Amino acid sequence: MKKSYVYFLTNKNNTVIYIGVTSNLNQRIYQHKIGYYNGFSKKYNCNKLIYFEEFDSIDEAINREKQLKSGNRKRKESLINTMNIEWKDLSESWILNTN
Repeated sequence: MKKSYVYFLTNKNNTVIYIGVTSNLNQRIYQHKIGYYNGFSKKYNCNKLIYFEEFDSIDEAINREKQLKSGNRKRKESLINTMNIEWKDLSESWILNTN
């Protein structure tokens, strides 16, 4: 079964939080890092992966994304801090293979 993910990105100053959903986290983070798509994350330089959750289906991931987007920033920060208190780029050591 193919996994799906909800992920949070931020910029270098941690001033913006972008929430996205994907079925290929490695590829999608690579796309953010190279600015592949024009949009919010490119406009605000959100290319640092600071949080993610894994799901068994894309429907579950989409539902969670909607739930997370409806929350305020303080709740998002608290969630990030459970996994990544220093807000380091979790993808920094990944070999970004787009296959």
